[in-house]
Amino acid sequence: MFTREILVVLHDPFTLIFSLLQPLVFLALFGPLLDGMLGAGGIGGETALQWFLPGVLVMIAIFGTGMVGGNLLYELMTGAYERILATPLDRSSILVGRALKEFAPLVGQALLITVAAIPFGLAFYPIQVLVGLLILGIFGIGLGALSYALGLAAKGREWLFWGVQQSVIFPLLLLAGMMLPLDSGPAWMQAAAKANPLTYIVDAERALFTGTLWDSDVAWGFVAAFATCAVGLWVGIRTVNRTV
Repeated sequence: MFTREILVVLHDPFTLIFSLLQPLVFLALFGPLLDGMLGAGGIGGETALQWFLPGVLVMIAIFGTGMVGGNLLYELMTGAYERILATPLDRSSILVGRALKEFAPLVGQALLITVAAIPFGLAFYPIQVLVGLLILGIFGIGLGALSYALGLAAKGREWLFWGVQQSVIFPLLLLAGMMLPLDSGPAWMQAAAKANPLTYIVDAERALFTGTLWDSDVAWGFVAAFATCAVGLWVGIRTVNRTV
């Protein structure tokens, strides 16, 4: 199942290339604004690029894996999914294979964006960056599985999938402090951020991209990533097994 899915991506790489445009635009336009607002001191002693890039990478993970269910809706309309169900393949393998497929493109895109930012002043810490990409990959598998389950639940009602997806993704991103720090935000927003698993992913990425490896933020990032992955696979496999 993984081979089938990844070959589709490799045969049509334009989608992956096009999906890099949005994060590049964010870096090119939003980064200089942060530099101008914050000055040389940055945020917490970090440069604006060093602080902002991890949030952009998390955004790639959210948008890339959160739209998996949309691709499934197309397969449901064309009957391709029903043909897969007719094979002797174990149904849980359908979900696991698709979820694993999210790992490779996500990590590859994040690595390309990181390398592209080096000439603009990003300090590159290879081991820490690889650990950060691993966290993103684990998180992406879980989110992709949840998106897949949502696509199955919204069969025949595409508006439901896109409505739920858009209603969930943007609040999660904003409440994770992806674009602006939440330290000066109202108390209710800071409380909501602590209940947001994406907050711990973003904090872990920022700690790693500043060269920190052994830190509580990194540990909590792994906890949030593994928890999302476990819940996503559990929900997704149950949904696939119940599909008629």
